[in-house]
Amino acid sequence: MTLLAVVEIGRGPVPADVPVLHVDDEGLLRGRAVFETLRVYDRRPFRLDAHLDRFAGSAARVGLPEPDRSEFAAAAAAAVDASGRADLVLRLLWTAGRESGGGPSGFALASALPDRLEELRARGLRLAVVEWAPGALAGAKSTSYAANMAAQAEAQRRGADDALLVDPGGTVLEAPTANVWWREGDRLLTPALELPILAGITRAVLVELAPAVPYEVEEGVFALERLAAAGEAFLSSSVREVMPVTAIDGVPVGTGAPGPAAQALQQALRAAAGYPLLQ
Repeated sequence: MTLLAVVEIGRGPVPADVPVLHVDDEGLLRGRAVFETLRVYDRRPFRLDAHLDRFAGSAARVGLPEPDRSEFAAAAAAAVDASGRADLVLRLLWTAGRESGGGPSGFALASALPDRLEELRARGLRLAVVEWAPGALAGAKSTSYAANMAAQAEAQRRGADDALLVDPGGTVLEAPTANVWWREGDRLLTPALELPILAGITRAVLVELAPAVPYEVEEGVFALERLAAAGEAFLSSSVREVMPVTAIDGVPVGTGAPGPAAQALQQALRAAAGYPLLQ
């Protein structure tokens, strides 16, 4: 994603090509930093309060001071203003700061939306199953994402678009940057938050919206075989929204095409954001 604007907490907007982190920042040296990523629709950050709640929870998990909500909300607004775009990706970053001292550093970053999102939504993602052993920070949005990115790279090496993470016993967990869903008749199934997965903000929105679509939502512990036999499957995340899954390890899911639940929930999500679907 192309970086459009940077706002530093306590400093304000800075040019996007000007360095703002030192090489001895603990976020770089030890991954001791947390972040949030959210969509901006028509200059409005979607579910910003929920993201700020999770931001604070992640900071506590890695031993960082609580980020100041008002400062980050103001920085988010300033980054959107400085970006020159109405529809974009917003990231919040809170690092432990330099080893030599000085305290934490915070930033709001505005970036262009990734290319090909709507093309991928129309085609559907191909996933590859990757066995996963979650670490102690599972469920926190820390920048220690190297293992997640390695799983994604392994899936892409095998010709897939993304990874489907399962534990050694074959329980479905999540994707490296998204939650997993599938449909059985009129029910939508998704792994429970008691598992070592991220409590996705978009996941929570879909749980709210599903009954009106209408679909019943069941959260639980499910084997991979259950997902493989589903009528359709999809991922949910802030940037990709509702993204259909059409194959797992080369085997079609359902008809092998994006399904009706994914389409209906994408429409409902955009309506909740007060933003029409792109044509």
